[in-house]
Amino acid sequence: MDVIGVPSPGEQSLKPARRMRGGWPAPALAGAAAFWMANLAISATPVAAGYRSALTISYVPMLVESAAGGLVLGSVVAFLLVHFPAKIPGSDQLSKALLLGAAAIVLLTIGLELPSKLSSDVDDPARWLLVATVFNVIRILALAVTIGVVTRAGGQRRSRHHGRTRRETRK
Repeated sequence: MDVIGVPSPGEQSLKPARRMRGGWPAPALAGAAAFWMANLAISATPVAAGYRSALTISYVPMLVESAAGGLVLGSVVAFLLVHFPAKIPGSDQLSKALLLGAAAIVLLTIGLELPSKLSSDVDDPARWLLVATVFNVIRILALAVTIGVVTRAGGQRRSRHHGRTRRETRK
C-alpha cells in the first residue's frame, strides 16, 4: 500500500531551499556581543581612560550605552544582510557585512561623532574625534566580522539541511 502525500527522497531534493525569514536575531546578538567585548577591551586602555576623562564620561553608563548601541547596530547590519543579500555588493557574507560596517562607520562619524566633538568644550576636538573614530572602527569591525561569519555559517547549515550544495541552492 502506497502512502499518499509523502514525497520520495528524489522529489524532496527538487524543492527550492526556503530562506529563513527570521534568521537575523542570532547574528545580531552575536555581533552586539562582539561589539561590547571590543568596547570592554578598549575601555581598559589608558587612551580610553583619557578619552572618558576629557569628555567626562562615566564608566558604567558607557558600558550600558555600548551594549545598547551594539544591539541597535548589530540588528540593522544583520537584518540588512539576511533580508537583502542580493542588493549588497560583495562576494560572500563576510565581505557584505564588512561593507555594511564600513558604511556604519562613515555614517556614525559624520552624523554623530563630528557634530558632538565640534560642539563640545573639550580641548583639541580633532584629537578626540580621531580617538573616537579609531574606537568605532575597532568595535564595528568586530561586530561586522562576527555577523558575517555567523550568517555564512547559518547559510551553509541550512543548505546542508536541505541536502544541497551552495551551488545547487543558487540555481
